[in-house]
Amino acid sequence: MIYKLIAPCHFGMESVLKREIIDLGYDIDTVEDGKVTFIGDEEAICRANIWLRTTERVLIQVAKFKATTFDELFENTKAVDFSPFIPSDGRFWVTKATSIKSRLFSPSDIQSIIKKAMVESMKKHYNVQWFEENGADYPLRVTIMKDEVTLGLDTSGVSLHKRGYRKLAGKAPLTETLASAIIMLSPYNADRHLIDPFCGSGTIPIEAAMIGANIAPGLNRSFISDQWSFIPSKLWKEAYDEARELIKTDVNMSIQGFDIDDEMVKIARNNARLAGVDKYIHFQQRELKNLSTPNKYGFIITNPPYGERLEDKKAMVPLYKQIGQKIAELDTWSVYMITGFEEAQKYIGKKADKNRKIYNGMLKTYLYQYMGPKPPKKAAE
Repeated sequence: MIYKLIAPCHFGMESVLKREIIDLGYDIDTVEDGKVTFIGDEEAICRANIWLRTTERVLIQVAKFKATTFDELFENTKAVDFSPFIPSDGRFWVTKATSIKSRLFSPSDIQSIIKKAMVESMKKHYNVQWFEENGADYPLRVTIMKDEVTLGLDTSGVSLHKRGYRKLAGKAPLTETLASAIIMLSPYNADRHLIDPFCGSGTIPIEAAMIGANIAPGLNRSFISDQWSFIPSKLWKEAYDEARELIKTDVNMSIQGFDIDDEMVKIARNNARLAGVDKYIHFQQRELKNLSTPNKYGFIITNPPYGERLEDKKAMVPLYKQIGQKIAELDTWSVYMITGFEEAQKYIGKKADKNRKIYNGMLKTYLYQYMGPKPPKKAAE
């Protein structure tokens, strides 16, 4: 069966996700703020969950309709046939409701009404009055945008940013999906040098190594839909087998992660080991002032501290001045830096070549891009 599949992502990273989906071999339906919709079958559900690095989850679009009143919401949901997706013993619920610029705006009411309407719809299709709900889980997510309701069945379960390797993290960790999106937005590839001078728990270096070695991000985890009756287990096995076969075992990478906190460096090393990429990354306790490299060309991709509280922001001034000094010293390197510190460019002392606004959850951040020259063609790196 052919489905419309919805892949949500960080606002500002839709182009990266679109490219990922096309590279997997699927046709794009629509690209909207914070999501990409594409066309795929049951195999696509398996492969998208295992392979997509920059989406939070993969949803099956079950229905789309207008609703400006709760009566309309109930009746339109009740008219949907859920039986091709949810069996009579399935455990189903509305796990999340989001409303933007719409007349219906109470998430709890939306969730309650849609659940009741789903029960009524399924009573009709299964000709029963009561559902035990003791089978597999079928969570539904609802988005209402300008009064247009989208019902999406969540095939992923636990968010796809949870690859399984990050057992411990720092105070303000970058999600794995956003780290991947930043790396993929840059021209970085496995034969170039990469340094993260604020590596924390190691997310950026680890994601870069996984990209370089072509390790699928979902290879070592499970998904809620692997228990669903309409997705044959054979398809899951084939998708996992494909991912294992496509790992590049002979790749050489130059990736370094530095942090001022020795404990974080230990955590990063452990996370890299769990991700199976520890052999590709050199982690070390090092202050920013001691950052240097003999390599002429490369990438600094990093998420420096940015002082969320007002009193912390004053401490950011010398830090960002120091970042500016390092950018000036490593003037043949390209720098991709995501930060919530709005005065970053002022204290770095140089305007970024590109500045992209990205919402990291509810937090507004900026991706500053300082582009170094391209290395000559003959250069090995």
